[in-house]
Amino acid sequence: MSSLQAMELFVGAVREGSFSAAGRRAGLSPASVARHVAALEARMGVQLLNRTSRSLALTEAGQEYYARLEQILQDIKEAEGAATALQSTPRGSLRVHSRMMFGMRVVTPLIPEFQARYPELRVELRLSERPAQLSEQEFDIELRIGAPPDSQFKQRLLLRSERIMVASPGYLAARPAIATPRDLLAHRCLTYWNGPEDVVWRFLRDGAVEELPIPSRFTTNNGEVLRQLAIAGHGIAMLDDYTVQRDLRAGRLARVLPQWQATNTSFGSGIYAVFHQTRLPAKTRAFLDFLAEALPRVMAGGGEVELG
Repeated sequence: MSSLQAMELFVGAVREGSFSAAGRRAGLSPASVARHVAALEARMGVQLLNRTSRSLALTEAGQEYYARLEQILQDIKEAEGAATALQSTPRGSLRVHSRMMFGMRVVTPLIPEFQARYPELRVELRLSERPAQLSEQEFDIELRIGAPPDSQFKQRLLLRSERIMVASPGYLAARPAIATPRDLLAHRCLTYWNGPEDVVWRFLRDGAVEELPIPSRFTTNNGEVLRQLAIAGHGIAMLDDYTVQRDLRAGRLARVLPQWQATNTSFGSGIYAVFHQTRLPAKTRAFLDFLAEALPRVMAGGGEVELG
């Protein structure tokens, strides 16, 4: 039996006035209760109870110990209740990390709806182009574009997506036609910066993959910058489909080589949630379920949500 259980038996014996009554409450024999209380006294090296055949009486040390222990046990009970409530009811602080463009254009507009459903939740959303350090317990959830390589974390696919090439209709009308990936070499390509290595775009069609080093005249680590420059007619950009759905529908952008699958990372892309626990707190589970329901709706509506 743990020390905590022995403490609970001691408090129960004092409240009930006997080992027998305390034993009935705990489902133990009087002798077992007496033995555990005696072990508690032996561990502490102090007598807590004066025992007679008919009654129990606290010693001076026992009175001091009982007064403090009763409050401690009540605090423990309240702490357990609070922890259980957090596990079962979405409340507290939820820390989310996302890539900038996805966070700004998709996640941020969904936050008011999410918090209207769960008014006791405080959401902390941080945006950056660097992966979060989940191992440092800084975030509850990270939203990633593409399958995460981190096997030590749990992951959930929220939405399948793909990367597509786009340019403004004006740019395409003024430039040579593009029928194959190699035709891109005669065009101004706007690229995403992934480090000092050369930019390589990959193309897939009929099971064959073609890799093409792209001579870029402009590079950035922000997808929104690429989108704006593409709309302005500055060149061809490769972007996630959900970020340009409305632009395509409005005619601000047009697809380039739509018959090819394209990527600057790996094929089979998607939006993933990465998190720690197998047994999720209610706040984390609520956000995951909300995104799984909301993201397909967002995509069906054009890839973005309007705030307000």
